[in-house]
Amino acid sequence: MLEALLEPLRGEGVCLRPFVSADAAAFAGAARESASSVGRWMSWCHEDFSVGEARAWFAICSAELDACSAVELGIFAAEGCEVLGGIGLNHFIAEHKLCNLGYWVRASRQREGIATRAVRTMARFGFADLGLMRIEIVVAEGNGPSAGVARKAGALYEGLARNRLVVGGVSVPAWIFSMVPDSVGLSQ
Repeated sequence: MLEALLEPLRGEGVCLRPFVSADAAAFAGAARESASSVGRWMSWCHEDFSVGEARAWFAICSAELDACSAVELGIFAAEGCEVLGGIGLNHFIAEHKLCNLGYWVRASRQREGIATRAVRTMARFGFADLGLMRIEIVVAEGNGPSAGVARKAGALYEGLARNRLVVGGVSVPAWIFSMVPDSVGLSQ
């Protein structure tokens, strides 16, 4: 997995790459700016998000990538410098060739199609480079923008799962979407 990420993933006007220390201040700013939108669904994203918290997250991302247990990347503008958000493949179940895909985009850049393009780019990587056969996108019920991204990226809505996610310390139902290789134009 790590070898496949020596070069950034580029596609559809986005650059997906591991975070580096130099991204910490911009990441923290993106998180603070997004507390009212992203923070509603992801409790880590709050008004006081610090550079130290960003660096701690980057260390976790790096360790998970090294351990081949998750691929958590930054979403950057095409040139690879402006922090637009984050995306990750995680919760791998190797025997079934599946995992979860999660994403967020900073508030000032939402509704520009960034998340949709990043999801398609990451899904192609998961299928073509990691050999996955199914990628799930789990969205808290009520998070319409995230569900819209899943649909626009080619994911199929499969149903509502009770008590599937914990949001703000409370178990909530979640919509389950799935992608398979042909969702992004690849054959199985």
